[in-house]
Amino acid sequence: MEKHASTHGLAKLFAFYKELAEKAIAQIADDDLNTVIGADGNSIAVVIRHIAGNLRSRFTDFLSTDGEKPWRDREGEFTEVRPTRAVLMEEWEGAWAVFFKEVGPLGDGDMARTVMIRNEQHTVLDALHRQLAHYSYHVGQIVSQSRYFAGEGWKSLSIPRGGTARYNADRGV
Repeated sequence: MEKHASTHGLAKLFAFYKELAEKAIAQIADDDLNTVIGADGNSIAVVIRHIAGNLRSRFTDFLSTDGEKPWRDREGEFTEVRPTRAVLMEEWEGAWAVFFKEVGPLGDGDMARTVMIRNEQHTVLDALHRQLAHYSYHVGQIVSQSRYFAGEGWKSLSIPRGGTARYNADRGV
């Protein structure tokens, strides 16, 4: 089965957001992972657990079962349980492995197939776009909170402030 260009591009975007979160998380102390900023907020650990739970649910048997699995405990994902960094990252990596295992082999013929999410029909392509938007939103939360916790020690994950001209010049723009 031929690899679908949009699937390959989407998988790269998912990998980009995964890496972006990991680079942000690497810049903070372990205690910061479980710190809640503001009333009714979520710690970075909760956001990680939520993304992992969502990934496992949506992409386990992606093409053949509803993406909202009966075994998923979504409400439990939002419970502050204070896991260690090692436990969090193991959960994170395991969930992403499910995603890449299911999405990696998809080809042209799969993009128009129908999958279900909460008993709602989506094409595979639409389901992937839906999840990419969801994960990028939460990765933004992780990055924003990580930047806050890292303070002056923060290392930019993109073009640093004041660095646009140099970045463009390095690329001949």
